[in-house]
Amino acid sequence: MRHEFEAIVIGLGGLGSAAAFWLSRSLGSGVLGLEQFEIGHSNGASQDHSRIIRLSYHRPHYVELARRAYETWAIVEAESSVRLVMTTGGLDLAPRDAAIPLDDYAASMDATGVPYERLDADEIMQRWPQWRLTDEVHGLFQAEGGLVDPIRANASHLRLARERGATLRDRAPVTTLREVDGVVEVVAGGQAYRAAQVVLATDSWTNALLVQVGRRLPLTVTQEQVTYFASPRPDDFLPDRFPVWIWMDVPSFYGFPTYGEPGPKAAQDVGGPRTTPETRSFDPDPGARARVEAFLARHLPGALGPPLYTKTCLYTMTPDRDFVLDRLPDHPAVLVALGAAHGFKFASLFGRIIAELVTDGATPSDISQFRIDRPILLEDNPATSFMV
Repeated sequence: MRHEFEAIVIGLGGLGSAAAFWLSRSLGSGVLGLEQFEIGHSNGASQDHSRIIRLSYHRPHYVELARRAYETWAIVEAESSVRLVMTTGGLDLAPRDAAIPLDDYAASMDATGVPYERLDADEIMQRWPQWRLTDEVHGLFQAEGGLVDPIRANASHLRLARERGATLRDRAPVTTLREVDGVVEVVAGGQAYRAAQVVLATDSWTNALLVQVGRRLPLTVTQEQVTYFASPRPDDFLPDRFPVWIWMDVPSFYGFPTYGEPGPKAAQDVGGPRTTPETRSFDPDPGARARVEAFLARHLPGALGPPLYTKTCLYTMTPDRDFVLDRLPDHPAVLVALGAAHGFKFASLFGRIIAELVTDGATPSDISQFRIDRPILLEDNPATSFMV
């Protein structure tokens, strides 16, 4: 069994599987991937049929990052011969006095040259009569929005990594992480490994490893859930007839056309209780589902039917809900990739960026705002703002 590698990736969910693949393109058999659970487990945030992908974002540098994310997914699709991204169009809608102003999203797309449409409530309902809206609601439609399939994406990244020679081990929890003389030593699943660089793509388990190298991030972990509904009018929600959507207010809701299950999916963003990976429950929260059902009954009644399936997951959020993509200043051989509970659309790109940092020392993507030592991440009890 090999114990010396050029790079080790800890965590093989959305970001870790991508990092393993993109590193394998340069390092081949020099890559080791470690997963504490079985491959494809549902304990974290990366296993489901769909996640939103979009160019509509609240700041211009996010829009530019999203553009490169689309390009990156296209490379993986071509190499894997698996369709990962489905374009449905993306609709952001909100009351005009909403807590999340749509003008920020419009301004970001204006600044980056992304085309979109402004729509009032009547125009939204004319185009998608599934909606029931009052006059104070308005929206933005961006035609390139859609969904990315996490189950297929993770499996494709891992298969391609193996084909390029990477070693992937599951059921190998990390018990030791330390840097000695510029080399990182990792003990996982009873085996000791060494590498020049190590990537932590461990989401809700990030701090459990960071404390071993003297660091901790002020993260908030919540238990969230999504529900698929048996719509009484399922044909109205086919992907070629209905877009992905986000209701930009507090509370914020989002949803998908029918994909993966025989009905549309909807959820509340950041509506669940705080938890930890050890204390979380896999049981659906009736209150959270009731809030989603009340929203659908008011605004999207044709989507509401008996629940087909409710899936819980973990959100792991920085206080500003910006990502972390950086080396540890005191341990530069250790890199951290954290998606802040809205990162799957960028998963393959983040893997690519990590690989660029490992192999080239730099990336063409602007990740300056995702530093691990930005001021808010150095506070013990920072104020939080989770709206994106």
